[in-house]
Amino acid sequence: MGLFRKRRVLISNQSGGKRLIDVYVLNAPMPFRFLIFFLLLSATGFAQQNRIIDRNAIGWYVYTGDHKLSHHWAVHTEYQWRRVDLIRSWQQSLARLGAVYTLSDRVKFGGGYTFFTTYPYGDYPVADAGVPTIESRIYEDIQLSDKIGILKLTHRVRLEQRWLGTGADGNPRQIVDWEYQHRVRYQVSGEIPLKGPTIDDGEVYLNFFDELFIGFGRNVEQNVFNQNRISAGFGYQIRDSFSLELNYLNQISQHPEIDQPTGKPVFEINHGFRLNVRYDLDFTR
Repeated sequence: MGLFRKRRVLISNQSGGKRLIDVYVLNAPMPFRFLIFFLLLSATGFAQQNRIIDRNAIGWYVYTGDHKLSHHWAVHTEYQWRRVDLIRSWQQSLARLGAVYTLSDRVKFGGGYTFFTTYPYGDYPVADAGVPTIESRIYEDIQLSDKIGILKLTHRVRLEQRWLGTGADGNPRQIVDWEYQHRVRYQVSGEIPLKGPTIDDGEVYLNFFDELFIGFGRNVEQNVFNQNRISAGFGYQIRDSFSLELNYLNQISQHPEIDQPTGKPVFEINHGFRLNVRYDLDFTR
């Protein structure tokens, strides 16, 4: 089976006659078409608009774990060490702690707390006072899983309540106020085994995800489109509770404020990689 498949389409010409032509369409499941569309969008559409583009090479080093407490309940732990120039300098730091309730094999609910730090980086830093900015979040999400052939597909919708720290004019490290915002995130992700119908211990697999972030509420201003992330690569399952993934990562992010000298919105288009280590513990044994 090739990447494209041929279809015959009947079209009308100017003289009123009709003829058959051959067209080629992408021979891939809908999630892959979705990913390719956003990749093309990130490579062309954003760069052609009347906006400032800030490009960075990023490396994200991630740990995640869901630690089972009972048949239904687990504790979620996560840390993301985000770097620019791939590893040389800070981009962001994210620490997350939450709870997961498994309703069934297909449905999970989650919620928890995130502490987030953004460091000055790039040509147009969000942390424009020269010091890191901090943010506290509370989140709630629902995750729905399904299988289409050998493809395991997961949809996640997450709501976030965000408190963004505002520094004092004379001392930006001193937080004097918190700006409250809402954000909703939708992620579609998938895993495809490369050997057999399932992913087993000692096997390599393909994985991908796309996640869209939308801000809403009175304090969001022009930052309604907040960001989009696309990632795809390879994973290796050491055992059911332990896996490694190395992915290409594309991040498009809109800054919350315009560039004051030009009056133009600032968009980051960041390319790099994401190294993810997943390690789950089972405290019911």
